[in-house]
Amino acid sequence: MNSLSLRARTSIVARMMLVVGVLATAACNQAKAVKGTAKSCEDYAKRICKESSEEAEACKTMKAASELLPPDACATGLAKIDFTVKKLKAQGKKCTELEAKLCADLGPETPTCAMVKERTKEFPPERCAGMMEHYAEVLADLKRQEAKNKPLGEDQIAKLTAGAVPAFGPADAKVTIVEFSDFQCPFCSKAANVTTQVKEKYGDKVRFVFRHFPLPFHPNAHEAAEASLAADAQGKFWPFHDKLFANQSALDRKALEGYAKELGMDVPKLKKALDEKTFAAQVDADMKLGEEASVDGTPTMFLNGARVPNPTDFDALSKQIDSALAGG
Repeated sequence: MNSLSLRARTSIVARMMLVVGVLATAACNQAKAVKGTAKSCEDYAKRICKESSEEAEACKTMKAASELLPPDACATGLAKIDFTVKKLKAQGKKCTELEAKLCADLGPETPTCAMVKERTKEFPPERCAGMMEHYAEVLADLKRQEAKNKPLGEDQIAKLTAGAVPAFGPADAKVTIVEFSDFQCPFCSKAANVTTQVKEKYGDKVRFVFRHFPLPFHPNAHEAAEASLAADAQGKFWPFHDKLFANQSALDRKALEGYAKELGMDVPKLKKALDEKTFAAQVDADMKLGEEASVDGTPTMFLNGARVPNPTDFDALSKQIDSALAGG
């Protein structure tokens, strides 16, 4: 969610007011008050963020609170910064321990360890403490994620690229991308734009294979997938693919037949295929292949067997393709 919940906003305001109260009291009680300037609060917030990281809750709270603090209070905080740094290090100890323990068990060079290092910077100390209390469950979940992110074996890659499947690019291309997609998935429409960009930029340097993975809560996705395979049988898969993603809000039977007519397809033949469920088993077979490859959402892409972190970001995917083409 982009917006904070009421509880979260209330919590932040409470922490801000606590910071204001603590520093203001310190300024009043100090025997020789430190004179602040307009820049004191900005400097104090920067120092807190430097000691805790930009992603830390302490940094975010201090940045927000600095707009409410009197300059003298911030100057006092800067004068006593060693005390605050000590407290921050003590609070962050649990997260440091959690990170070290998880990376030791997962492997320091694994992608999941890298993810842990990045995410724990954002965690409040109490969350890290809670995760330590349930360490076995946390580790088991991350190990499952690590297993899912491991590159596919040669046998799996061969299964994903075999058969009469919608694709473009030569079979012997140095780079093969396999996508599992759902015509009703909003993010899949973004991935479809990426697919077009891949085709335009790389031409016959890349083999791109499209597999179906219609999600059960998308009521029209399975039949849309069947219709696309009926279009493939008429040599119209990619135009039909583009048409469906451009019209995701209208994928009922009548709309599918209308798109087929617009593209000059044999509509009676498409209707017969949908009525007789000619391609339903092929869609289901794609879904089974996806499950075997630990696909649990769409879009999911594999590049030479390695899962693509963000299949909706062409620039990121392009870097991966360039590296693979260069032999990296």
